Amino acid sequence: KKPMLKGSIELNKIKCVEIVCCDVPIPCSYKYPFQVFYDNHYLYIFAPDNECRQRWVQALKEETKDNNLATKYHPNIWMDGKWRCCQQTEKLAAGCLVYDPLGFASKKPLPELPDPKVNADSERIVIAVQDFLPSGDKDLPLEKDHEYVLINSSNTDWWTVRNGNGDSGFVPSTYVAEKSGGNFERFQWYCKKIMRVQAQELLMKEGKEGAFMVRDSSQMGVYTVSVFTKATGQNGEKDPRVKHYQIRQKEAGAGEYYLAENFLFSTIPQLIHYHQHNAAGLITRLRYPVSPSGRCTQQIFDPSNDQWELDCSELTLGQEIGSGQFGLVLEGQWKKRKVAVKTIREGYMSEDELREEAKVMMKLSHHKLVQFYGMCSQCSPLCLVFEFMENGCLSDYLRARKGSLSQDLLLSMCVDVSEGMAYLENSNYIHRDLAARNCLVSNNNQVKVSDFGMTRLVFDDQYTSSHCSKFPVKWAAPEVIKYSKFSSKSDIWSFGVLMWEVYSEGRLPYDNRTNAEVVESLNAGLRLLKPRLAPDAIYVLMEWCWKEKPEDRPCFTILLHELASIS
Repeated sequence: KKPMLKGSIELNKIKCVEIVCCDVPIPCSYKYPFQVFYDNHYLYIFAPDNECRQRWVQALKEETKDNNLATKYHPNIWMDGKWRCCQQTEKLAAGCLVYDPLGFASKKPLPELPDPKVNADSERIVIAVQDFLPSGDKDLPLEKDHEYVLINSSNTDWWTVRNGNGDSGFVPSTYVAEKSGGNFERFQWYCKKIMRVQAQELLMKEGKEGAFMVRDSSQMGVYTVSVFTKATGQNGEKDPRVKHYQIRQKEAGAGEYYLAENFLFSTIPQLIHYHQHNAAGLITRLRYPVSPSGRCTQQIFDPSNDQWELDCSELTLGQEIGSGQFGLVLEGQWKKRKVAVKTIREGYMSEDELREEAKVMMKLSHHKLVQFYGMCSQCSPLCLVFEFMENGCLSDYLRARKGSLSQDLLLSMCVDVSEGMAYLENSNYIHRDLAARNCLVSNNNQVKVSDFGMTRLVFDDQYTSSHCSKFPVKWAAPEVIKYSKFSSKSDIWSFGVLMWEVYSEGRLPYDNRTNAEVVESLNAGLRLLKPRLAPDAIYVLMEWCWKEKPEDRPCFTILLHELASIS
């Protein structure tokens, strides 16, 4: 953006920015390449780690999305007189993959690989790869829209497939679609020929929030999803019941499938997989498949296998250091390490819900997120064990030191949180409860994001919460208040409020207004006023976070770069 300098590239000349799937040894210490195609030149840049590469690619794509862009790009490198991806020998030959200026190839996080066993007796189903997946030593070199034979789909994250040459390998289940998808008997959620009344009895007996099954409807070729919920009823009290949703098609007998709202999918397994992570118009997420025998066939956990299950005898509890609606936070010792122990009050959340939160936290690892060590479920009360943060929650820290915090420290706090949130965003997670009270401060004043009880993995950057779900209104974006629609952009809105909290030294936002008055003000286009300590450049970023339309707000990667450039 600055005047042209020697060795620089004008942003408006960039035609493509994308990661490079290099399949040859890289002769430098930085092993994560990405490319910038500008004018008629290719520039390869090597990042120190994948997260850094993701931030650069996303930031540059955001800055160049309105340029005169290339329609295709080369995912591999030019070497020895040819492109290693498509073998073309003309350096300026058109690329072999469609360029997406709004996404980046490393966006989808890949799950851990399963035990490499191929079940040769499994049912053969032809599938088509939907997205480009780089080749590597643990998976097949897949190509978009090519067909493969499904060998084993018992693992929900990875499927075993075979190509035309007889080579077998793993494929992330989210990268493929079945070419023919009418046989569901291998799925745990399919209960063939179970009637409505029987489904209700089985699910009510199971009694778990989100317990569900897919069954044949009375109409031939039509399927129904039956799901159990304890959601609050019209009288304001818990109302255990079973809801039934017919799986519909956009065009009778031929179109895409959907449930309560028009979230469209080409196959029913894709639809179920999506709603297992996102309620999206349903009364609750589809959490636990129930078999005809009336048992949950897919538990979140098996205590004997949980890598996050800690031995209670190794944990020593100390004095109380905090409390909340969920229970108490105690100082503790675990394996000669000082830790924070979050105890769960009986009735606040079920053991299943606690384990679901633990499962999310075990998948997240970043130096700007509070580290989760594990949980103790074999003792009472249930508890979660975390990294100990000496200076407590950010909101209390700010209030206790009011008038003594430097501008550099206030800015560094915002940078810390934006870095942690950029990691979540790039990993396809949304926090949904970002606020100063949910960030913790270490003894060297480093701030880390915490409290992932509402965090969700999303596939399309959108999460529609179940009916009657609660959320903190004063940190909530308009689309959350109106439609319960969460996304990384609603996290951005909350981050703007968090920045306001930081530069107001811990003051509560809208502290003299009720939730109803806050909603009325937001509908009228009013926003929080500039804090006295906030520089103009910081308040500009706050206002950017509070744009009415989600698409007009920045992403965390861009915000991180903007904050880091303020001095």
